[in-house]
Amino acid sequence: MSKGFPIRRLAIPLAALVLAGCATEVPQVLTSPLVPKNFTAPIPGSAQIWPQADWWKTFGNPELSGLIAKAQSGNQDLAAAAARVMEAQAQSTIQRSALFPQFDLDGQGQRAGGSSTLASSSGTGVPTSVTTTGNTFGLTLGASYELDFWGLAHDNLRSAEEALKSARYAKEVVALTVTSNMADNYFGVLALRKRISILNENIAAIDDILRVIKLKVSTGSSSHLDLAQEQAQLEAVETQLPALQEQEREGRYALAVLLGQSPEEFDVATRDLDAIEAPVVGPGLPSELLLRRPDVAQAEANLAAAHANVDAARAAFLPQISLSGEGGFASAAAGILLHSSNFGWEYGANLLQTVFDGGRLIGQKRLADATQNELIANYRSAVLNAVSDVEASLGQVASDRTQEEHLTREVAAAREAFRISELQYRQGSTDLLTVLQAQQTLFGAEDQLAQMTEARLQAVVRLYQALGGGWVENPKDQTQTTIAGNPAPPGAALHNFPPLL
Repeated sequence: MSKGFPIRRLAIPLAALVLAGCATEVPQVLTSPLVPKNFTAPIPGSAQIWPQADWWKTFGNPELSGLIAKAQSGNQDLAAAAARVMEAQAQSTIQRSALFPQFDLDGQGQRAGGSSTLASSSGTGVPTSVTTTGNTFGLTLGASYELDFWGLAHDNLRSAEEALKSARYAKEVVALTVTSNMADNYFGVLALRKRISILNENIAAIDDILRVIKLKVSTGSSSHLDLAQEQAQLEAVETQLPALQEQEREGRYALAVLLGQSPEEFDVATRDLDAIEAPVVGPGLPSELLLRRPDVAQAEANLAAAHANVDAARAAFLPQISLSGEGGFASAAAGILLHSSNFGWEYGANLLQTVFDGGRLIGQKRLADATQNELIANYRSAVLNAVSDVEASLGQVASDRTQEEHLTREVAAAREAFRISELQYRQGSTDLLTVLQAQQTLFGAEDQLAQMTEARLQAVVRLYQALGGGWVENPKDQTQTTIAGNPAPPGAALHNFPPLL
Protein backbone atom coordinates (compact mmCIF):
# COMPACT_ATOMS: atom_id res chain seq x y z
CA MET A 1 0.00 0.00 0.00
CA SER A 2 1.47 3.35 -1.03
CA LYS A 3 1.98 6.18 1.46
CA GLY A 4 -0.41 8.47 -0.46
CA PHE A 5 -3.32 6.03 -0.30
CA PRO A 6 -4.71 7.10 3.12
CA ILE A 7 -4.75 10.73 2.05
CA ARG A 8 -6.66 9.92 -1.12
CA ARG A 9 -9.05 7.73 0.84
CA LEU A 10 -9.76 10.59 3.27
CA ALA A 11 -10.02 13.34 0.66
CA ILE A 12 -13.45 12.32 -0.69
CA PRO A 13 -15.31 12.01 2.64
CA LEU A 14 -13.61 15.14 3.94
CA ALA A 15 -14.78 17.10 0.88
CA ALA A 16 -18.27 15.71 1.37
CA LEU A 17 -18.22 16.84 4.98
CA VAL A 18 -17.12 20.35 3.99
CA LEU A 19 -19.81 20.58 1.32
CA ALA A 20 -22.40 19.26 3.74
CA GLY A 21 -21.49 22.01 6.18
CA CYS A 22 -21.71 24.82 3.64
CA ALA A 23 -24.93 26.77 3.16
CA THR A 24 -26.95 25.51 0.22
CA GLU A 25 -29.43 27.50 -1.80
CA VAL A 26 -33.17 27.83 -1.32
CA PRO A 27 -35.11 25.42 -3.56
CA GLN A 28 -36.77 27.12 -6.53
CA VAL A 29 -40.34 25.84 -6.53
CA LEU A 30 -42.19 28.13 -8.95
CA THR A 31 -43.26 26.36 -12.12
CA SER A 32 -45.34 27.48 -15.09
CA PRO A 33 -48.50 25.53 -14.15
CA LEU A 34 -48.64 27.47 -10.87
CA VAL A 35 -48.70 30.91 -12.49
CA PRO A 36 -50.75 31.54 -15.68
CA LYS A 37 -49.59 33.99 -18.31
CA ASN A 38 -52.71 36.15 -18.04
CA PHE A 39 -55.89 36.48 -16.02
CA THR A 40 -59.04 35.22 -17.74
CA ALA A 41 -61.67 37.14 -15.74
CA PRO A 42 -63.15 40.37 -17.20
CA ILE A 43 -60.78 43.33 -16.81
CA PRO A 44 -61.94 46.96 -17.28
CA GLY A 45 -60.11 48.52 -20.19
CA SER A 46 -59.64 51.89 -18.49
CA ALA A 47 -58.50 50.46 -15.14
CA GLN A 48 -55.37 51.68 -13.41
CA ILE A 49 -52.79 48.90 -13.24
CA TRP A 50 -52.20 47.91 -9.58
CA PRO A 51 -53.71 49.72 -6.61
CA GLN A 52 -51.91 52.65 -5.02
CA ALA A 53 -50.67 52.35 -1.45
CA ASP A 54 -53.53 54.52 -0.13
CA TRP A 55 -56.12 52.80 -2.33
CA TRP A 56 -59.01 53.51 0.06
CA LYS A 57 -58.86 57.19 -0.91
CA THR A 58 -60.06 56.29 -4.40
CA PHE A 59 -63.56 55.79 -2.98
CA GLY A 60 -63.77 59.56 -2.50
CA ASN A 61 -64.97 59.44 1.11
CA PRO A 62 -62.95 61.52 3.61
CA GLU A 63 -64.60 59.85 6.59
CA LEU A 64 -63.47 56.40 5.44
CA SER A 65 -59.93 57.69 4.93
CA GLY A 66 -59.92 59.17 8.43
CA LEU A 67 -61.20 55.97 10.02
CA ILE A 68 -58.55 53.87 8.28
CA ALA A 69 -55.83 56.28 9.42
CA LYS A 70 -57.05 55.85 13.01
CA ALA A 71 -57.19 52.06 12.65
CA GLN A 72 -53.59 51.96 11.45
CA SER A 73 -52.48 53.47 14.76
CA GLY A 74 -55.08 52.05 17.15
CA ASN A 75 -55.95 48.54 15.97
CA GLN A 76 -54.92 45.92 18.54
CA ASP A 77 -54.30 43.12 16.03
CA LEU A 78 -51.87 45.42 14.24
CA ALA A 79 -50.19 46.29 17.55
CA ALA A 80 -49.77 42.58 18.29
CA ALA A 81 -48.26 42.02 14.82
CA ALA A 82 -45.80 44.86 15.44
CA ALA A 83 -44.80 43.23 18.74
CA ARG A 84 -44.17 39.95 16.92
CA VAL A 85 -41.79 41.80 14.60
CA MET A 86 -39.90 43.06 17.64
CA GLU A 87 -39.76 39.48 18.99
CA ALA A 88 -38.29 38.30 15.69
CA GLN A 89 -35.73 41.13 15.77
CA ALA A 90 -34.68 40.04 19.25
CA GLN A 91 -34.30 36.43 18.08
CA SER A 92 -32.14 37.62 15.18
CA THR A 93 -29.93 39.55 17.61
CA ILE A 94 -29.58 36.45 19.80
CA GLN A 95 -28.52 34.30 16.84
CA ARG A 96 -26.10 36.96 15.58
CA SER A 97 -24.29 36.96 18.93
CA ALA A 98 -22.98 33.44 18.19
CA LEU A 99 -20.71 34.92 15.50
CA PHE A 100 -18.72 36.96 18.00
CA PRO A 101 -16.34 35.99 20.81
CA GLN A 102 -17.66 36.12 24.36
CA PHE A 103 -15.70 38.02 27.05
CA ASP A 104 -16.25 37.65 30.79
CA LEU A 105 -14.63 39.64 33.57
CA ASP A 106 -14.53 37.90 36.93
CA GLY A 107 -13.44 39.62 40.10
CA GLN A 108 -12.92 37.65 43.33
CA GLY A 109 -12.27 38.56 46.93
CA GLN A 110 -12.08 35.99 49.71
CA ARG A 111 -11.06 35.91 53.36
CA ALA A 112 -10.49 32.60 55.06
CA GLY A 113 -9.35 31.53 58.51
CA GLY A 114 -8.66 28.45 60.60
CA SER A 115 -6.97 27.20 63.74
CA SER A 116 -4.37 24.50 64.37
CA THR A 117 -2.73 22.96 67.39
CA LEU A 118 1.07 22.95 67.68
CA ALA A 119 3.28 21.01 70.05
CA SER A 120 4.76 23.02 72.95
CA SER A 121 8.19 24.49 72.30
CA SER A 122 8.78 25.75 75.87
CA GLY A 123 9.20 22.35 77.45
CA THR A 124 5.97 22.56 79.44
CA GLY A 125 4.30 19.88 77.40
CA VAL A 126 1.20 22.01 76.85
CA PRO A 127 0.17 22.26 73.14
CA THR A 128 -0.38 25.72 71.63
CA SER A 129 -3.43 26.67 69.55
CA VAL A 130 -2.73 28.98 66.60
CA THR A 131 -5.40 30.89 64.62
CA THR A 132 -4.58 32.00 61.06
CA THR A 133 -6.50 34.26 58.66
CA GLY A 134 -5.74 35.31 55.10
CA ASN A 135 -7.06 37.20 52.08
CA THR A 136 -7.04 36.27 48.41
CA PHE A 137 -7.94 38.58 45.56
CA GLY A 138 -8.30 37.86 41.89
CA LEU A 139 -9.22 39.59 38.63
CA THR A 140 -9.64 37.42 35.54
CA LEU A 141 -10.62 38.24 31.96
CA GLY A 142 -11.85 35.20 30.06
CA ALA A 143 -12.61 34.85 26.35
CA SER A 144 -14.22 32.07 24.34
CA TYR A 145 -15.04 31.76 20.67
CA GLU A 146 -16.69 28.93 18.79
CA LEU A 147 -15.39 28.75 15.25
CA ASP A 148 -18.25 28.64 12.76
CA PHE A 149 -16.20 26.39 10.50
CA TRP A 150 -19.20 24.48 9.16
CA GLY A 151 -21.59 27.46 9.02
CA LEU A 152 -23.93 26.33 11.82
CA ALA A 153 -24.13 29.78 13.42
CA HIS A 154 -24.60 31.44 10.05
CA ASP A 155 -27.36 28.97 9.20
CA ASN A 156 -29.16 29.75 12.46
CA LEU A 157 -28.76 33.47 11.77
CA ARG A 158 -30.14 33.07 8.23
CA SER A 159 -33.13 31.25 9.64
CA ALA A 160 -33.72 34.02 12.19
CA GLU A 161 -33.37 36.75 9.56
CA GLU A 162 -35.86 35.00 7.27
CA ALA A 163 -38.21 34.60 10.24
CA LEU A 164 -37.86 38.34 10.82
CA LYS A 165 -38.80 38.98 7.19
CA SER A 166 -41.75 36.65 7.63
CA ALA A 167 -42.91 38.58 10.71
CA ARG A 168 -42.68 41.86 8.81
CA TYR A 169 -44.69 40.43 5.93
CA ALA A 170 -47.22 39.02 8.39
CA LYS A 171 -47.62 42.52 9.81
CA GLU A 172 -48.36 43.78 6.29
CA VAL A 173 -50.96 41.04 5.89
CA VAL A 174 -52.64 42.14 9.13
CA ALA A 175 -52.51 45.81 8.06
CA LEU A 176 -54.13 44.97 4.71
CA THR A 177 -56.76 42.83 6.43
CA VAL A 178 -57.58 45.56 8.95
CA THR A 179 -57.87 48.18 6.20
CA SER A 180 -60.08 45.91 4.07
CA ASN A 181 -62.28 45.03 7.04
CA MET A 182 -62.67 48.72 7.86
CA ALA A 183 -63.87 49.47 4.33
CA ASP A 184 -66.11 46.37 4.26
CA ASN A 185 -67.81 47.18 7.55
CA TYR A 186 -68.08 50.87 6.71
CA PHE A 187 -69.89 50.12 3.45
CA GLY A 188 -72.02 47.58 5.30
CA VAL A 189 -73.17 50.22 7.82
CA LEU A 190 -73.98 52.70 5.04
CA ALA A 191 -75.88 50.05 3.08
CA LEU A 192 -77.95 49.15 6.14
CA ARG A 193 -78.76 52.81 6.65
CA LYS A 194 -79.85 53.01 3.03
CA ARG A 195 -82.08 49.97 3.48
CA ILE A 196 -83.57 51.45 6.66
CA SER A 197 -84.28 54.64 4.74
CA ILE A 198 -86.00 52.63 1.99
CA LEU A 199 -88.15 50.86 4.59
CA ASN A 200 -89.17 54.20 6.09
CA GLU A 201 -90.09 55.47 2.63
CA ASN A 202 -92.09 52.30 2.10
CA ILE A 203 -93.91 52.84 5.41
CA ALA A 204 -94.65 56.44 4.47
CA ALA A 205 -96.06 55.33 1.10
CA ILE A 206 -98.27 52.72 2.79
CA ASP A 207 -99.53 55.38 5.20
CA ASP A 208 -100.49 57.58 2.24
CA ILE A 209 -102.45 54.72 0.66
CA LEU A 210 -104.05 53.89 4.03
CA ARG A 211 -105.43 57.41 4.24
CA VAL A 212 -106.96 57.02 0.77
CA ILE A 213 -108.43 53.62 1.69
CA LYS A 214 -109.92 54.95 4.94
CA LEU A 215 -111.49 57.80 3.02
CA LYS A 216 -112.96 55.36 0.48
CA VAL A 217 -114.23 53.06 3.23
CA SER A 218 -115.93 55.99 4.95
CA THR A 219 -117.69 56.92 1.71
CA GLY A 220 -118.60 53.31 0.95
CA SER A 221 -116.59 53.16 -2.27
CA SER A 222 -114.15 50.59 -0.85
CA SER A 223 -114.47 47.59 1.44
CA HIS A 224 -112.84 46.86 4.78
CA LEU A 225 -110.93 44.08 2.99
CA ASP A 226 -108.74 46.69 1.28
CA LEU A 227 -108.13 48.37 4.63
CA ALA A 228 -107.15 45.08 6.30
CA GLN A 229 -104.81 44.15 3.42
CA GLU A 230 -102.98 47.47 3.55
CA GLN A 231 -102.68 47.36 7.35
CA ALA A 232 -101.21 43.85 7.09
CA GLN A 233 -98.74 45.20 4.51
CA LEU A 234 -97.74 47.96 6.91
CA GLU A 235 -97.09 45.52 9.77
CA ALA A 236 -95.07 43.24 7.48
CA VAL A 237 -92.79 46.14 6.49
CA GLU A 238 -92.40 47.48 10.02
CA THR A 239 -91.43 43.99 11.21
CA GLN A 240 -88.24 44.21 9.12
CA LEU A 241 -87.11 47.49 10.64
CA PRO A 242 -85.80 46.36 14.09
CA ALA A 243 -83.57 43.65 12.58
CA LEU A 244 -81.91 46.12 10.18
CA GLN A 245 -81.44 48.66 12.96
CA GLU A 246 -79.76 46.03 15.13
CA GLN A 247 -77.46 45.00 12.26
CA GLU A 248 -76.52 48.65 11.74
CA ARG A 249 -75.60 48.98 15.44
CA GLU A 250 -73.52 45.82 15.35
CA GLY A 251 -71.75 47.11 12.22
CA ARG A 252 -70.78 50.29 14.07
CA TYR A 253 -69.57 48.22 17.02
CA ALA A 254 -67.36 46.19 14.68
CA LEU A 255 -65.87 49.40 13.27
CA ALA A 256 -65.11 50.63 16.79
CA VAL A 257 -63.30 47.39 17.63
CA LEU A 258 -61.21 47.71 14.46
CA LEU A 259 -60.32 51.23 15.57
CA GLY A 260 -59.26 49.93 18.97
CA GLN A 261 -61.82 51.94 20.93
CA SER A 262 -64.96 51.38 22.95
CA PRO A 263 -68.12 51.25 20.77
CA GLU A 264 -70.34 53.31 23.07
CA GLU A 265 -69.12 56.71 21.92
CA PHE A 266 -68.49 55.81 18.27
CA ASP A 267 -70.70 56.81 15.36
CA VAL A 268 -70.54 57.19 11.58
CA ALA A 269 -71.48 60.57 10.12
CA THR A 270 -72.22 59.49 6.52
CA ARG A 271 -75.82 58.39 6.05
CA ASP A 272 -75.79 56.22 2.90
CA LEU A 273 -73.80 54.98 -0.10
CA ASP A 274 -74.88 57.72 -2.50
CA ALA A 275 -71.64 59.72 -2.17
CA ILE A 276 -69.30 56.73 -2.57
CA GLU A 277 -67.39 56.56 -5.83
CA ALA A 278 -66.75 53.33 -7.70
CA PRO A 279 -63.02 53.07 -8.55
CA VAL A 280 -61.66 50.53 -11.01
CA VAL A 281 -58.29 48.82 -10.91
CA GLY A 282 -56.50 46.36 -13.17
CA PRO A 283 -54.52 43.29 -12.11
CA GLY A 284 -51.39 43.48 -14.26
CA LEU A 285 -49.69 40.15 -14.97
CA PRO A 286 -50.06 37.10 -12.70
CA SER A 287 -46.27 36.75 -12.40
CA GLU A 288 -46.03 40.29 -11.03
CA LEU A 289 -48.73 39.50 -8.48
CA LEU A 290 -46.29 37.31 -6.55
CA LEU A 291 -44.20 40.37 -5.72
CA ARG A 292 -47.23 42.32 -4.49
CA ARG A 293 -48.86 39.89 -2.07
CA PRO A 294 -47.42 40.04 1.45
CA ASP A 295 -48.88 36.63 2.30
CA VAL A 296 -46.99 35.08 -0.63
CA ALA A 297 -43.82 36.86 0.46
CA GLN A 298 -44.41 35.55 3.99
CA ALA A 299 -44.67 31.99 2.69
CA GLU A 300 -41.50 32.58 0.66
CA ALA A 301 -39.61 33.77 3.76
CA ASN A 302 -40.90 30.83 5.80
CA LEU A 303 -39.54 28.46 3.16
CA ALA A 304 -36.15 30.21 3.19
CA ALA A 305 -36.04 30.01 7.00
CA ALA A 306 -36.87 26.30 6.90
CA HIS A 307 -34.11 25.70 4.36
CA ALA A 308 -31.60 27.45 6.61
CA ASN A 309 -32.70 25.07 9.37
CA VAL A 310 -31.98 22.15 7.03
CA ASP A 311 -28.44 23.46 6.56
CA ALA A 312 -28.09 23.95 10.32
CA ALA A 313 -29.29 20.40 11.01
CA ARG A 314 -26.70 19.10 8.53
CA ALA A 315 -23.91 21.17 10.10
CA ALA A 316 -24.80 19.88 13.57
CA PHE A 317 -23.37 16.47 12.61
CA LEU A 318 -19.90 17.95 12.20
CA PRO A 319 -17.37 18.56 15.01
CA GLN A 320 -17.56 21.88 16.79
CA ILE A 321 -14.31 23.74 17.39
CA SER A 322 -13.95 26.38 20.08
CA LEU A 323 -11.10 28.53 21.35
CA SER A 324 -10.76 29.77 24.90
CA GLY A 325 -8.31 31.79 26.91
CA GLU A 326 -8.05 33.74 30.10
CA GLY A 327 -5.62 35.96 31.86
CA GLY A 328 -5.68 37.68 35.20
CA PHE A 329 -4.15 38.58 38.49
CA ALA A 330 -4.16 36.81 41.84
CA SER A 331 -2.76 38.13 45.09
CA ALA A 332 -3.13 37.96 48.84
CA ALA A 333 -3.30 41.76 49.06
CA ALA A 334 -5.55 44.04 47.09
CA GLY A 335 -2.94 46.77 46.90
CA ILE A 336 -0.48 44.69 44.90
CA LEU A 337 -3.07 42.74 42.85
CA LEU A 338 -2.22 44.40 39.52
CA HIS A 339 1.53 43.90 39.75
CA SER A 340 3.04 42.04 36.83
CA SER A 341 4.42 39.38 39.13
CA ASN A 342 0.83 38.35 39.98
CA PHE A 343 -0.28 37.90 36.36
CA GLY A 344 -1.10 34.53 34.84
CA TRP A 345 -2.64 33.28 31.62
CA GLU A 346 -3.76 30.21 29.73
CA TYR A 347 -5.37 29.37 26.39
CA GLY A 348 -6.53 26.32 24.53
CA ALA A 349 -8.78 24.79 21.92
CA ASN A 350 -11.57 22.25 22.18
CA LEU A 351 -12.92 19.84 19.61
CA LEU A 352 -16.34 18.34 20.33
CA GLN A 353 -17.80 15.57 18.19
CA THR A 354 -20.99 13.74 19.04
CA VAL A 355 -20.40 10.01 18.97
CA PHE A 356 -23.80 8.70 20.08
CA ASP A 357 -26.96 10.63 20.94
CA GLY A 358 -29.70 8.07 20.53
CA GLY A 359 -30.74 9.43 17.12
CA ARG A 360 -31.33 13.04 18.22
CA LEU A 361 -29.34 14.64 15.39
CA ILE A 362 -30.84 12.29 12.81
CA GLY A 363 -34.32 13.14 14.07
CA GLN A 364 -33.58 16.87 13.90
CA LYS A 365 -32.36 16.53 10.32
CA ARG A 366 -35.44 14.57 9.29
CA LEU A 367 -37.66 17.09 11.04
CA ALA A 368 -35.98 19.98 9.20
CA ASP A 369 -36.40 18.18 5.85
CA ALA A 370 -40.07 17.46 6.51
CA THR A 371 -40.72 21.03 7.60
CA GLN A 372 -39.11 22.32 4.41
CA ASN A 373 -41.30 20.03 2.29
CA GLU A 374 -44.36 21.28 4.17
CA LEU A 375 -43.44 24.91 3.55
CA ILE A 376 -42.75 24.23 -0.13
CA ALA A 377 -46.34 23.03 -0.38
CA ASN A 378 -47.54 26.03 1.66
CA TYR A 379 -45.72 28.43 -0.65
CA ARG A 380 -47.17 26.84 -3.77
CA SER A 381 -50.61 26.93 -2.16
CA ALA A 382 -50.17 30.63 -1.35
CA VAL A 383 -49.31 31.31 -5.01
CA LEU A 384 -52.35 29.39 -6.25
CA ASN A 385 -54.64 31.12 -3.77
CA ALA A 386 -53.29 34.52 -4.76
CA VAL A 387 -54.06 33.95 -8.44
CA SER A 388 -57.46 32.46 -7.60
CA ASP A 389 -58.32 35.42 -5.33
CA VAL A 390 -57.68 37.89 -8.14
CA GLU A 391 -59.62 35.86 -10.71
CA ALA A 392 -62.60 35.52 -8.36
CA SER A 393 -62.51 39.20 -7.35
CA LEU A 394 -62.32 40.39 -10.96
CA GLY A 395 -65.26 38.20 -11.88
CA GLN A 396 -67.28 39.33 -8.86
CA VAL A 397 -66.70 43.01 -9.60
CA ALA A 398 -67.82 42.57 -13.22
CA SER A 399 -70.83 40.48 -12.21
CA ASP A 400 -71.94 42.90 -9.49
CA ARG A 401 -71.56 45.88 -11.81
CA THR A 402 -73.80 44.24 -14.43
CA GLN A 403 -76.41 43.26 -11.84
CA GLU A 404 -76.39 46.77 -10.41
CA GLU A 405 -77.05 48.27 -13.84
CA HIS A 406 -80.05 45.96 -14.37
CA LEU A 407 -81.39 46.70 -10.89
CA THR A 408 -81.05 50.44 -11.45
CA ARG A 409 -83.23 50.18 -14.56
CA GLU A 410 -85.65 47.88 -12.72
CA VAL A 411 -86.04 50.41 -9.89
CA ALA A 412 -86.74 53.21 -12.37
CA ALA A 413 -89.43 51.15 -14.14
CA ALA A 414 -90.94 49.91 -10.85
CA ARG A 415 -91.12 53.46 -9.49
CA GLU A 416 -93.05 54.59 -12.57
CA ALA A 417 -95.36 51.57 -12.34
CA PHE A 418 -96.11 52.30 -8.68
CA ARG A 419 -96.79 55.96 -9.43
CA ILE A 420 -99.26 55.04 -12.16
CA SER A 421 -100.98 52.31 -10.09
CA GLU A 422 -101.39 54.65 -7.11
CA LEU A 423 -102.85 57.39 -9.33
CA GLN A 424 -105.27 54.93 -10.95
CA TYR A 425 -106.36 53.61 -7.54
CA ARG A 426 -107.11 57.12 -6.34
CA GLN A 427 -109.20 57.61 -9.50
CA GLY A 428 -110.93 54.26 -8.99
CA SER A 429 -109.76 52.73 -12.28
CA THR A 430 -107.74 49.86 -10.70
CA ASP A 431 -107.96 47.73 -7.58
CA LEU A 432 -105.78 47.69 -4.45
CA LEU A 433 -104.09 44.41 -5.39
CA THR A 434 -102.42 46.10 -8.36
CA VAL A 435 -101.13 48.86 -6.08
CA LEU A 436 -99.83 46.34 -3.53
CA GLN A 437 -97.99 44.37 -6.20
CA ALA A 438 -96.44 47.51 -7.68
CA GLN A 439 -95.44 48.70 -4.22
CA GLN A 440 -93.80 45.39 -3.29
CA THR A 441 -91.97 45.29 -6.60
CA LEU A 442 -90.63 48.83 -6.17
CA PHE A 443 -89.39 48.59 -2.61
CA GLY A 444 -88.09 45.06 -3.11
CA ALA A 445 -86.04 46.25 -6.08
CA GLU A 446 -84.77 49.28 -4.16
CA ASP A 447 -83.66 47.06 -1.29
CA GLN A 448 -81.90 44.70 -3.70
CA LEU A 449 -80.20 47.64 -5.37
CA ALA A 450 -78.87 48.90 -2.03
CA GLN A 451 -77.51 45.44 -1.23
CA MET A 452 -76.00 45.08 -4.71
CA THR A 453 -74.28 48.47 -4.42
CA GLU A 454 -72.81 47.32 -1.12
CA ALA A 455 -71.73 44.01 -2.67
CA ARG A 456 -70.08 45.76 -5.62
CA LEU A 457 -68.11 48.14 -3.38
CA GLN A 458 -67.05 45.28 -1.14
CA ALA A 459 -66.01 43.28 -4.20
CA VAL A 460 -63.78 46.19 -5.21
CA VAL A 461 -62.29 46.15 -1.70
CA ARG A 462 -61.61 42.42 -2.02
CA LEU A 463 -59.98 43.03 -5.41
CA TYR A 464 -57.69 45.65 -3.87
CA GLN A 465 -56.88 43.17 -1.12
CA ALA A 466 -56.29 40.35 -3.62
CA LEU A 467 -53.87 42.60 -5.53
CA GLY A 468 -51.86 43.29 -2.37
CA GLY A 469 -53.18 46.75 -1.56
CA GLY A 470 -50.28 48.57 -3.23
CA TRP A 471 -47.56 46.67 -1.32
CA VAL A 472 -44.41 45.61 -3.22
CA GLU A 473 -41.72 43.22 -2.05
CA ASN A 474 -38.16 44.57 -2.00
CA PRO A 475 -36.29 42.74 -4.79
CA LYS A 476 -33.31 42.27 -2.44
CA ASP A 477 -35.51 40.14 -0.18
CA GLN A 478 -36.54 37.70 -2.90
CA THR A 479 -35.37 34.11 -2.69
CA GLN A 480 -37.56 32.78 -5.53
CA THR A 481 -37.20 33.58 -9.23
CA THR A 482 -40.59 34.48 -10.66
CA ILE A 483 -41.98 33.02 -13.87
CA ALA A 484 -41.58 36.43 -15.50
CA GLY A 485 -37.85 36.06 -15.07
CA ASN A 486 -37.40 38.57 -12.27
CA PRO A 487 -34.11 37.41 -10.80
CA ALA A 488 -33.76 36.55 -7.17
CA PRO A 489 -30.58 37.65 -5.39
CA PRO A 490 -27.36 35.73 -5.98
CA GLY A 491 -27.63 32.27 -4.50
CA ALA A 492 -31.29 31.64 -5.27
CA ALA A 493 -30.78 28.58 -7.49
CA LEU A 494 -31.06 25.09 -6.07
CA HIS A 495 -27.81 23.15 -5.64
CA ASN A 496 -28.13 19.45 -4.97
CA PHE A 497 -25.38 18.79 -2.46
CA PRO A 498 -25.00 15.17 -1.43
CA PRO A 499 -26.98 14.54 1.76
CA LEU A 500 -25.05 13.74 4.88
CA LEU A 501 -27.44 10.92 5.79
